[in-house]
Amino acid sequence: MKGLERLERREKRLNKWLPPVKPRSQPIHLQLQIPDWALPFKESSRYKAAYGGRSAGKSHHFAEKAVQRMVAEPDLRVVCIREIQKSLKFSAKALLEKKIQEMGVRHLFTILTTEIRRKGGNGICIFQGMQDHTADSIKSLEGFGLAWVEEAQNLSARSLTLLRPTIRTPGSEIWFTWNPDQPTDAVDHFFRGETGVPEGAIVVSVNYDQNPLLPAESLAEMALDRQRDTDYYQHVWQGGYNIKSQLQIFGDKWRLDEFVPGSDWDGPYFGADWGFAADPTAAVKLWIYDQCLWVEYESWALQLELDQTADRWMRDLPEIEKHTVRADNSRPESISHVSQQKRDRPGIPYLVAADKWAGSVEDGIAFLRNFDKIVVHQRCTHFAEECRLYRYKTNAAGDILPAIVDKHNHAIDSARYALSPLIKSQLSGNWVGEW
Repeated sequence: MKGLERLERREKRLNKWLPPVKPRSQPIHLQLQIPDWALPFKESSRYKAAYGGRSAGKSHHFAEKAVQRMVAEPDLRVVCIREIQKSLKFSAKALLEKKIQEMGVRHLFTILTTEIRRKGGNGICIFQGMQDHTADSIKSLEGFGLAWVEEAQNLSARSLTLLRPTIRTPGSEIWFTWNPDQPTDAVDHFFRGETGVPEGAIVVSVNYDQNPLLPAESLAEMALDRQRDTDYYQHVWQGGYNIKSQLQIFGDKWRLDEFVPGSDWDGPYFGADWGFAADPTAAVKLWIYDQCLWVEYESWALQLELDQTADRWMRDLPEIEKHTVRADNSRPESISHVSQQKRDRPGIPYLVAADKWAGSVEDGIAFLRNFDKIVVHQRCTHFAEECRLYRYKTNAAGDILPAIVDKHNHAIDSARYALSPLIKSQLSGNWVGEW
């Protein structure tokens, strides 16, 4: 008995010097101001992807969301990934540290040289390059619940293949943010390829004009680039692909602008291209003036039903029902259907088939290139994108071939159809245009 009493007295003396055991704190929830473009990301999803131009706020939003998740889930393990991570100076670490400070949660984190640890739990945020991983070493990330791939346009197909099945804990997510470079990049092929958005993915396009915190300096730089170099502006600020100018069929022949047609302009000319499966139904309204082609309005719709086409064109292209409209002649049944007015819908009464002939595509492109400029109204975003992406083929050595890639040309084909009588007249030497 005395021995037991001595043991109890000894335990009391020891407990007197031990630090008290703190109960595990309850999760903390932060309320963030979410920009409109990011609202879809409030839903849980395996993949969350945001792409677009510079100064859109993509990285800032995802950094805030990562901090919010780590605050609410003390055991969450996060990995921030780049294709090549030679130095933390070029990682998201500094941005995450800044957000931790701004959000007033610095007391919840231990910031070390190479990682960020969550106090009160086992949570951690690390920064890694995919090129440093092999099929075996990537297994070290299997316990991570969140992976954020920044500068994802640089991610190789191999890295994407390694990463996706590795982040597999229940409820895990993989985030991607990038400024598009080439349509063949792995991340673009995965999220924006011909097969469409993969199941379990939320994909959002965002540019500077959707950033409520856009600094005035960025706005000024954007305006300067838009005025001086349309191709650069489209790539850097609008998230367009970076296509080599020597491959572009229209190269520096086009520009974006705002304009109102004058009473002495020639036109309007209307043309249309029928959609099928993944191809859009496209139509345009054009003018000719001062040796330039002016693209005033466009219509662009995927999987547009024939019964809805007339309504859509009349909504998108003012006065189309009053003028001749030339459409792709490969679909005579579509021309007949859309031209006729039915009891429950309007028609396009002057819809006719555009002429085609051997070499009409090449002749039409030569005709369009013969204008001093093709001026595209800023609202015609699809026509502008096609002007950038419509290009010549290349061989395996990268040499440019005298052949055209049959893609990114639906609005441009509509323009060729609209102008087909003028193209034929020029070929015969009978056109009386301004050249």
